[in-house]
Amino acid sequence: MPEGADMSMPATRKSAVRSGIQTAVSMLAISGSAALAGALLAQKFGRGADTDGFMAAYGIYLVLVLGAQAVRMVVVPDLTRAAAGGALGREVRGYVLALLAVAVPAALVAILFRGQIGDALTGSPQAAHVAARSLPWLLPAAFMQLLAAIATSTLAARDSYGVAALAYSSGSIASVVCFLALADAHGLVSLAWGLFAGAVITLALPVAALARDHDLGHVREGGAAILPRLGRLGRGAAVPLANQGLYLIALAFAAPLGVGSATSLSYGYLLAATFCTATASALSLISSAPLTRRGLDVESAARHVVHASWLSLTLIAAAAGVFALVGGRVVGWVLGDAYTGEVGGELGRLFVAFAPWMLVTVALTSTFPLVFVMERSRFLVAVAVAAVAVDVPLTWAFRAVFGLEGIAIALAVTTFGVLIALSAGVSKRMLALSVLGLARLALAIGALAGLSFGIVSFVLGGFPAAAVGLGLYALLLAVWRPRGLREAWSYVRALH
Repeated sequence: MPEGADMSMPATRKSAVRSGIQTAVSMLAISGSAALAGALLAQKFGRGADTDGFMAAYGIYLVLVLGAQAVRMVVVPDLTRAAAGGALGREVRGYVLALLAVAVPAALVAILFRGQIGDALTGSPQAAHVAARSLPWLLPAAFMQLLAAIATSTLAARDSYGVAALAYSSGSIASVVCFLALADAHGLVSLAWGLFAGAVITLALPVAALARDHDLGHVREGGAAILPRLGRLGRGAAVPLANQGLYLIALAFAAPLGVGSATSLSYGYLLAATFCTATASALSLISSAPLTRRGLDVESAARHVVHASWLSLTLIAAAAGVFALVGGRVVGWVLGDAYTGEVGGELGRLFVAFAPWMLVTVALTSTFPLVFVMERSRFLVAVAVAAVAVDVPLTWAFRAVFGLEGIAIALAVTTFGVLIALSAGVSKRMLALSVLGLARLALAIGALAGLSFGIVSFVLGGFPAAAVGLGLYALLLAVWRPRGLREAWSYVRALH
């Protein structure tokens, strides 16, 4: 039995399938609310100095929120081990104090020097004014999201995911409702108010659940080593932030290809990322605690990555097939006439070009938490720095050969390098087992999706082709019942 497998289980067993669905729905709510807020912002305020100022301030918020997502992956194993040893309250206190040690001074600086920060972030007095009005709301909102990540991770250490799903969904929806209600009267700053209100809800619900269930025990017990925990959080955020940096590099290389190219790349990337988030990220969030209690060896870690990838990519392949056939029409209907015709077709092709990136990202998302479960995180900062350094010349080369689609392919290649580094950092044997399993999976699902949607596209077109192709894909999957998918389903059902 692997080391650590003797950890006590929580008193109640809950379905991992149910937890995964709850988490996936909450992530879709977050993505959907963000997309709706972006559409409303564009429709109400257009594109100008005001939006430049708000987006400059929002960029700081976004970086910290990405860090909050990484926090959930980083701290769950620590909190799970602490819960098994009766020290959950002390561990939570340590992480909360570590975050507050940064959050309180940063929030005070944002409030006291908002004018100077706005000037530094923007290029005009009007933009600086909007940024200065937004920062005192956005920065505290971001830090509340970080604290909410600690609270929801504490619940996850007890195999409780429903409250976290409700908190993130409710907070995201409340942000949009607040923005919609106040935008006409108060302008762009109302979106900052909405994000602040949503963060309050996202933090309050899990904290209330913890207080109700007395999960923290003696919170004041023992000391709190702040600097080591800050270092751990910093290492944990390095790779997710580097991945965001790869996206920004891709946008920079897309811009010279012509007006609208960066926008097309953004929509293709965000759509692909949404599918990965709703599948692989949800499974990763619900798996860290049980895997920590169970204990992992190299073989079981590789199996986890392959099983999680089977479940995620089976759904993603179906979505990619549908979007390849009718994505241009759907995008044109949602975004307007500017995205119809050739532009819509370009988006459909671009989404297909992101298919390798989705495959690698699903595997990376499944692998990343294992680095903390198996306590092998010291190399993450070096991996993050190397990824950004390698991606620049790689993107330049692929763009020169394949254009906009080449940028998507370069993103996949760099992300694959990160996956290799993380897997090898755990174990070279895990790397070999994971890559072999993922190669078999990609061939099986790729062939099934290509056969289903490819045959239909020669006979039908548009939405009829997408509907028939999706039905054929589901039918072939049901008849074939691939062994990898059956094993993955059994695995996730027994995860908790």
